[in-house]
Amino acid sequence: MNLTSLAWKVVPRLPAGLARAAFGAGADLAALKRGGGVRQLEANLARVRPELTRPQLRRLGREGMRRYMRYFCEAFQIASWSEEKVDSMVRLANEGRVRQELESQSQVVLAMGHMGNWDLAGAWATRHLGPITTVAEHLEPEEVFQDFLAMRREIGLEIIPLEKGQPVFRQLLRTAQTKDPWVIPLLADRDLGRGGVKVSFFGENALVAPGPAALALAVDRPLYALAMYREGPRYVLDFSERISPPAGETKVRQIEAMTQAWVDYLETAIKRHPADWHMLQKVFVPDLDPERLKRARGQGE
Repeated sequence: MNLTSLAWKVVPRLPAGLARAAFGAGADLAALKRGGGVRQLEANLARVRPELTRPQLRRLGREGMRRYMRYFCEAFQIASWSEEKVDSMVRLANEGRVRQELESQSQVVLAMGHMGNWDLAGAWATRHLGPITTVAEHLEPEEVFQDFLAMRREIGLEIIPLEKGQPVFRQLLRTAQTKDPWVIPLLADRDLGRGGVKVSFFGENALVAPGPAALALAVDRPLYALAMYREGPRYVLDFSERISPPAGETKVRQIEAMTQAWVDYLETAIKRHPADWHMLQKVFVPDLDPERLKRARGQGE
């Protein structure tokens, strides 16, 4: 049994304070060791807060790791939480816009970043907004992926696994065309396929996923951005204004414009809550290997 499988069995049985302390200590140790993920997190945060000194950036990275590990602690526990517990951990901002859409059309696409606790957001939304279908990257080892898949299904989410090299857009389209109602939130602040959209993000070029805008256009349903960040013991779910396609433009240009719009919204939220952005991977174009980037986007041999 690996450590993750053991955690699924042990963590839900621990007192909440003890579990948080243990994961917090793990976060501090990871920040101290400064492995590749921590260094990349600091590099990403340096774009968010360029005015910080190196010691200040290290402290922000450590707080970011604490909040990231808090996400994992809660992920191991969430399936055992009551509906009242889930609701008590969520505060809404501007949700009236999305509720009005769901009342009139019953279907909404949400563009999200790796902020806060997206599993908690899903557990809340599936009861208060509508049935949730989303995509999860198929990670290794397989046992760990299956454990996370089981947890997400247990809290009411329908998950489409993102297999390497296999697009999931057709499956999302099928869901959108055959189910009613639905909400499709997509974590899109990192490009996992070959069709990434180049956007301006904190003053640099970055590649993000086209899925939210492309899906909203394909099924003619509204697109909103959703930011999520901690506020004391709770998380805030903060919804954007509706993101509409520019009139008179090609489909490609509409996708680019809508994608830039939700990225702009996310950028503002991350600036205000940088420690809640759990991005330990490369997202900015200058960080990407040029040859690997060409191959990934089908431009190499």
